[in-house]
Amino acid sequence: MEKAVGTPLWDFIRAYRDRNVLRLHMPGHKGAGETEALDLTEVQGLPPLYPAEGIVRESEDIAARIFGAGRTVYSAEGSSLCIRAMLCLVRKRAALRGIRPRILAGRNAHRSFLFAAGVLGMEVSWLRGEDLLTCRLSGAELRAALAREADPPAAVYLTSPDYLGNRADIRELARVCRGAGVPLLVDNAHGAYLRFLPEDAHPLTLGADMTCDSAHKTLPVLTGGAYLQISREADPFFAEQAEGAMALFASTSPSWLILQSLDRCNALLAGDYRRQLADFADRTEALKDRLRARGYRLAGTEPLKITLEPRSRGYTGDDLHALLRRQGIECEFSDPDELVMMLTPATGEAGLTRLEEALGRIPRREPLPEARPSLPAPAPAMPLAEALLAPAERIPAEEARGRILADPCVSCPPAVPILVSGERIGEEALRCFAYYGIRSVSCVRESGAEGGRRETDGTDGLL
Repeated sequence: MEKAVGTPLWDFIRAYRDRNVLRLHMPGHKGAGETEALDLTEVQGLPPLYPAEGIVRESEDIAARIFGAGRTVYSAEGSSLCIRAMLCLVRKRAALRGIRPRILAGRNAHRSFLFAAGVLGMEVSWLRGEDLLTCRLSGAELRAALAREADPPAAVYLTSPDYLGNRADIRELARVCRGAGVPLLVDNAHGAYLRFLPEDAHPLTLGADMTCDSAHKTLPVLTGGAYLQISREADPFFAEQAEGAMALFASTSPSWLILQSLDRCNALLAGDYRRQLADFADRTEALKDRLRARGYRLAGTEPLKITLEPRSRGYTGDDLHALLRRQGIECEFSDPDELVMMLTPATGEAGLTRLEEALGRIPRREPLPEARPSLPAPAPAMPLAEALLAPAERIPAEEARGRILADPCVSCPPAVPILVSGERIGEEALRCFAYYGIRSVSCVRESGAEGGRRETDGTDGLL
């Protein structure tokens, strides 16, 4: 267990509130209200977030020690900001080393990765998974993918845990990346808590060079609180340039409510959190065993996520979600095949009991046949960045055959696109659109765009 740590941001903002200052500065609410009294802008003693100085840097350094990171940088704009910064850092490093700005990425990447790659002009070679939300990859498969590259890529980018709770073998994949001299970036948005399990399973501990961690997803932090984590073993360039990369994309008016929540979380993590987490993870695993005994099929290995595949009990994920809603239970995500529930120690024993009783009241029916369509093979027709920035029009999905996708406009959750910007829409994609309830898509405008559009040679495709 960590020793007690300070909470400099938390303490400063409460002291400011208690001084009853006449606030002739932003925000416009002037501190009137319980929550508003703790919502500040940069005032004397409270420095900007980027670059972090004073009590902000002190708090980040506390977080870095807790996570075992070489450098931890706070985000008040979720992991999306951290993803943009990671790619920016890789892009800068590639330019410094004369490396082609090309990245190998699991196809189940969040749309934040897609947009960042496009804006930064990075090429992407896709490592394709077996379904929309999962990209299982062995060390041997990654080694083979790297060997197929004419030049070493600027980085490898993976999502682990994925939305369904599957975890990659980061230790082995990191070993492969180190052997190839390629940085490994991990979207660990769903796994900030993995550091505090009895056996530390955080990707940074397992060998990743950089990760994004959404504190707000699995730790007691306000929505939007996240960390950019940089390994002690990573190229020092990343830590040196991290704040500049974050500042390039971040708001100059970060939420200090979120930042003090991150600061307060340090004290919680350094306290009794490990014991609480271990106890709750055991209770959650016991519940999973009881659900399996009832005939529920589960997916994933993430300790704090319960992912049901309820077709085995006669329901789609959406069906089961609707039945749970009637009992006052709202889940993280559902689609025709899965129902995802995210838990934390804050769920408590009462929450686990309520969930188990609710699922127990749902009668078993005849199993439903598997109906998930095959994912479309990537069909690149235009560079990613060009498609993202091209004039576009939204049309009914059934009329989009043969058109080039512009903006996937995937909602969150889970924000994993069926097709990537610049790919041509074929029959398989249309079947996937229909299956997942996508009724309209954004396509590159055809009229007047012939001179500016060009077919690619396919190098932005699948590995």
